[in-house]
Amino acid sequence: MKPWFVVLPLVAACLVSPSAAAQTPTRDVYVGVVDGKGAPVTDLTAADLSVREDGVAREVLKVAPATEPMQIAVLVDDSQAATDEIQMMRDGLTRFVDALRGKAEIALITFGERPTLLVDYTTDPAKLKQGIGRVFARSGAGAYFLEAVVEASRGFEKREAKRPVMVALMTEGLEFSTLYYQRVLEALEKSRAALHVLTMTGVTAASTDEVRNRNILVAEGTERTGGRRDQILAPSGIPDRMQQLADELIHQYVVTYARPETLIPPEKIDVTVKRPGVTTRARTRTAGRS
Repeated sequence: MKPWFVVLPLVAACLVSPSAAAQTPTRDVYVGVVDGKGAPVTDLTAADLSVREDGVAREVLKVAPATEPMQIAVLVDDSQAATDEIQMMRDGLTRFVDALRGKAEIALITFGERPTLLVDYTTDPAKLKQGIGRVFARSGAGAYFLEAVVEASRGFEKREAKRPVMVALMTEGLEFSTLYYQRVLEALEKSRAALHVLTMTGVTAASTDEVRNRNILVAEGTERTGGRRDQILAPSGIPDRMQQLADELIHQYVVTYARPETLIPPEKIDVTVKRPGVTTRARTRTAGRS
C-alpha cells in the first residue's frame, strides 16, 4: 500500500486540474477582415489569426461569425456644407438600412446646428426610410460632430448596448463643437462602440481648433476602436461605400482568446491575419483603457 502522503497529492491534482482549466480567463474582440477589393473574407479559422496584448502573444481559442445583434447609431451631416451630397447620402443610407435588415437596431442622428435624434433605435426599415426622407441640408447651419459622438456614446451606455457601432457620414466643412477631442475619445471608449467614419472630400475647412479636434478624433477614434475610415472623392461613391460598410459589419468575426489575470490590465491589443492582401480592423486599445 502506498503511503498516504503520496496518494493525497495525486488526488488533489486530479481534483484541481480540470477546475483550473475550466476557469481560464478569456476575452472576445470583434474583427472585420476584407480583401483588396473591400469584400469580406468569410473563411477564417483560429489558425489564421494572432492576438497580442502589449506585445505578448495570446492563445486564440475560437473564431466564429459574429451573430450578436448590433446597435448602430448613424450620425448624418445635415449642415449647409452637405447640400450637394444630400441625395447621394439618402441613397447610401437606404442601401445601408436594406443590407442590415433584421441584423441591427439602427438610430438616425443628424448633427447640423445641434445633434438631433431623427429616428430612435428600431429594426423597422420603413421607419428608418421615412427618417432618411427627412434628411435635408440646413441652410446656414454648421456641423456639431463632436457633440453628436458624445451624445451617441452616452446613449449606448444608458441602453447597455451589447455590440455598439457608430457610423458617421460627414463632410469636411466647418466644425462648430468646442469640445476637446480627448474628452470625446473618453466618452467613445466608455461606450465600447466601434467608430466608422465616411468623409466626403470637398472644399477643406479652415484649420481652426474645432476642425483640428474633429480630425484628431476621427483619426484616433477609428484606429482605437477598430473602425473604418474612408475618404469619398465623389458623391456618387457614397452608396457603394455604405454598402461595403454594411457587408463588413454583417460578416465580422468574434475572436475568443485566453488572457491570464493580471493586476494591471493590458493597454494595447493587436489582431492580425496570417494572409497576404487582406485588411484587418479590430480594436487596438483593450476595453476600458482610453
